[in-house]
Amino acid sequence: MSKDVDEENLRDRKYSDAYSDDSFWSKIKGFAKKVGAKGVYYALILYYVLQKDDVPKSSKALIIGALGYFVLPIDLIPDLMPMVGYTDDIAGLLLVVKQVWIYVDDEVIDDAKFKMQEWFNISDDELDSYV
Repeated sequence: MSKDVDEENLRDRKYSDAYSDDSFWSKIKGFAKKVGAKGVYYALILYYVLQKDDVPKSSKALIIGALGYFVLPIDLIPDLMPMVGYTDDIAGLLLVVKQVWIYVDDEVIDDAKFKMQEWFNISDDELDSYV
């Protein structure tokens, strides 16, 4: 799948409309083990970047689209498919993380790491290898 198609899908209004803080936390809590630590970490990084005031609206729209895509159970590869259901979600999250990385500061990393350590008991070194 091309990068342009991915960006179009992430910006699609239905994905943006699916995103809310409640839907995000519900998805994370309910599917964290299935999504895996990397997927959750990427989602948390985007979530915490979204909370920052200095992030442009265009970047926030991209993040909301990615998180909305992540939240929706029906997408290119349905999330309920064993082993592969979240590969498209994680790829979309990673694509957006790379595009908004300039806004990822120590506070974002610390907040994401704190949640990951709380939920998965993962070391800082292992988390540093994810991005």
